[in-house]
Amino acid sequence: MFLIVGLGNPGKSYINNRHNIGFKVIDALCDFYNTKSFSKKFRSDFLKLEISKNIIFFQKPTTYMNNSGIALKEIKEFYNIPINQIYVIHDEIDLDQGRIKVKLGGGHNGHNGLKSIDNYIGKNYYRIRVGISRPSKIYDNKIDENISGWVLSDFTSEDKINWLYDTINKITYEVDLLINNKTQILKFN
Repeated sequence: MFLIVGLGNPGKSYINNRHNIGFKVIDALCDFYNTKSFSKKFRSDFLKLEISKNIIFFQKPTTYMNNSGIALKEIKEFYNIPINQIYVIHDEIDLDQGRIKVKLGGGHNGHNGLKSIDNYIGKNYYRIRVGISRPSKIYDNKIDENISGWVLSDFTSEDKINWLYDTINKITYEVDLLINNKTQILKFN
């Protein structure tokens, strides 16, 4: 059993935001498994599949980023999902664009979605951290860092071509290996 959660904000105005990279990965996984039949459950867009004898839950909380923990707590308690079988995909400003790291437990690093999850279910879940960089790193320190403005801004055409789609495909591939019992650890270079 696995719960794969993508963090983001619901609504058309947020769909291409950097903060919504978790939603983008969940959508890519659903495309990969040729399903899009989300239901509205657990305050989220929710999908339950059986793959290689594993029950898989895909979740995109619709509580908005800052209240993501509410949705995770509901599904975790309903299905009695062990916390170490939960994988949360989220944006990370302290990683270079396209860089991916997996971490079990740890702090929230100021990420309000993780802060909410930590408060509602604890900290010992897996975090799939997807680098979006800081704006100062992209623009050679020539701008003031407005983090909330940065994460709520859209990916550019250059982002999509240079790293975004490739990054989403890497995550999809690794999660598929995990789900199909071909690996027990997600690995990213």
